[in-house]
Amino acid sequence: MIPAGSLLVAEGLRKTFGSTTALDDASFSVHPGEVVAVMGPSGSGKSTLLHCLAGIVRPDAGSVTYAGREITGLSDAERSALRRSDFGFVFQFGQLVPELSCVENVALPLRLGGVRRKEAERTAQEWLERLEVGDTARKRPGDISGGQGQRVAVARALVASPKVVFADEPTGALDTLNGERVMSLLTDTARRQNTAVVLVTHETRVAAYSDREIVVRDGRARDPERVA
Repeated sequence: MIPAGSLLVAEGLRKTFGSTTALDDASFSVHPGEVVAVMGPSGSGKSTLLHCLAGIVRPDAGSVTYAGREITGLSDAERSALRRSDFGFVFQFGQLVPELSCVENVALPLRLGGVRRKEAERTAQEWLERLEVGDTARKRPGDISGGQGQRVAVARALVASPKVVFADEPTGALDTLNGERVMSLLTDTARRQNTAVVLVTHETRVAAYSDREIVVRDGRARDPERVA
């Protein structure tokens, strides 16, 4: 049974890499504005689940439905377009483009969507201010701290008003204080603009920022909301 009002739903996902089973009948759902933590030990299938949900990896079996649209059967180009328009991403090490300034990094999703440079960078600057790193705008990623860089990455993930943000161990490279600040800014901002967050983590202190938790073990994910 698909929970009423779900934005993103996975059913019966299976994925293998060679002889290794990464996902084995995994299920998942998230509502608009909801923060769901995907937890489990290293190698349990957490990141593979996130990649399937985001359309980065195509599952061997099962389905992923986004806003009522089944996306697992879409072409690579269609899934890429969906990621540009509706999804945002935050990774463990930020993955900012080192050759670009911070404001240019944040503006990048808008520029890829056809927004003119001046307007894109104006909006990006507003997001940097909102994430409390406005003074990094003209600096490059290599010239700022890890905590600042991760906040810049959060601004980049949110700048185009995505419907879903996928965050894969977003505080894994940060100390506790910076990690808590990043999580607070990410989750508070996402909830205010009704953006769903799929948060992959193995840390209970990070999962505490979520509305609910889904545990992945041996490739199996059981979502309490999916139980009829």
